Amino acid sequence: MVPPNVTITPAAERFMRRMVRFSGHPAGGFRLSVAPGGCSGYSSEFSVEPAPKGGDSELTVNGLRLFLPAESRLLLDGVTVDFTETATSAGLSFVNPHAGACGCSAAGEATRPAQATVSLSSIKRR
Repeated sequence: MVPPNVTITPAAERFMRRMVRFSGHPAGGFRLSVAPGGCSGYSSEFSVEPAPKGGDSELTVNGLRLFLPAESRLLLDGVTVDFTETATSAGLSFVNPHAGACGCSAAGEATRPAQATVSLSSIKRR
């Protein structure tokens, strides 16, 4: 099994290390599951586990054990995992250089909605 070409930023690594250190399994690893979805391209869930689950791939990032399920391994190939924190939210974010443009209305020039015109004189009582 070939490990994915995934990049973990120092901020993401610090977050993952904190989660492992303060969990009930400080010798365990950070299990990251991702699925397609949302404008960022991925939604994610994580947990700290004492050992990888069946089918997980284990990566070591500067001594940090990272467990990736099979689907996540495929989705994260070529992706950079980062940790972002703002005044209103914090969490892992994913930068995929091969992702297409976002389809939400905030991205790019939005098209105008279709318009129809009805003349009041054309409405007749029967």
